[in-house]
Amino acid sequence: MLHLGARTYPPEQRLIMAIVNRTPDSFYDKGATWDEAAAMDRVHEVVAAGADILDIGGVAAAPGAPVDVAEEIRRTVPFVATVRAAYPDLVISVDTWRHEVARAACQAGADLLNDTWGGQDPELPGVAAAFRAGLVCAHAGQQAPRTRPFRVAYDDVLADVLERTLGQAARAVAAGVDPARILIDAAHDFGKNTWQSLEVTRRLGEMTSTGWPVLVSLSNKDFIGETLDRPPGGRLTGTLATTAICAWLGARVFRVHQIQETRDVLRMVSAIKGEQPPARTVRGLA
Repeated sequence: MLHLGARTYPPEQRLIMAIVNRTPDSFYDKGATWDEAAAMDRVHEVVAAGADILDIGGVAAAPGAPVDVAEEIRRTVPFVATVRAAYPDLVISVDTWRHEVARAACQAGADLLNDTWGGQDPELPGVAAAFRAGLVCAHAGQQAPRTRPFRVAYDDVLADVLERTLGQAARAVAAGVDPARILIDAAHDFGKNTWQSLEVTRRLGEMTSTGWPVLVSLSNKDFIGETLDRPPGGRLTGTLATTAICAWLGARVFRVHQIQETRDVLRMVSAIKGEQPPARTVRGLA
């Protein structure tokens, strides 16, 4: 069972985490939700589309203008409070690697800390424990926040992913985080080139077999763009194909831009695996 906020999710339930970037320079939407009114419109849209979790980020992953702690808090924390007031039962995640931002976000109502940079701040698990928040333990290798991988190499990339994410999860439990509120994430593209992200994808079953719920953040990522030679706006088909594979291999949470398309893929995977019947009967021609 996975516990996020006040909600409990059984092992067979797959969850959609919708992305809302409070940044002017995100790689995919180019600041489409930088304005607070536009960001709130996006929240209403994804909730109506069936998102289970809302992930709010205040710092773009790519290199760019510096964003200090105070600015990251300014971008995210008041917005968390606004969303919490509008949707008291929604699971709210904050994408941050800084414990100061995490603490302020939890005070404003965040339920989950999405540490995409892989345990850079050793105080972050303590914040999750203090607020009974969830924690995503991600793999970024030795890559520093907001840098790009350069000639990164692993003897076995999946072995490194497991060593680092399981190590973070163990440290989080030791710090007092509820094990039922911990997820692990291979973090495609973070500290990895395209070949390594593809390798992680085909071997994702080794992650899901650990017993920890696995989150995947695949949406329009560079490894998909490089594989298919497509710009960010042309990567949906590749994203959905990768989503289907990860769902088949046991991933539990899917961090995405396109909600309805992802939901259709997950429903189809469930139907093929015999986990649920089709939504309606479709009769073939006689």
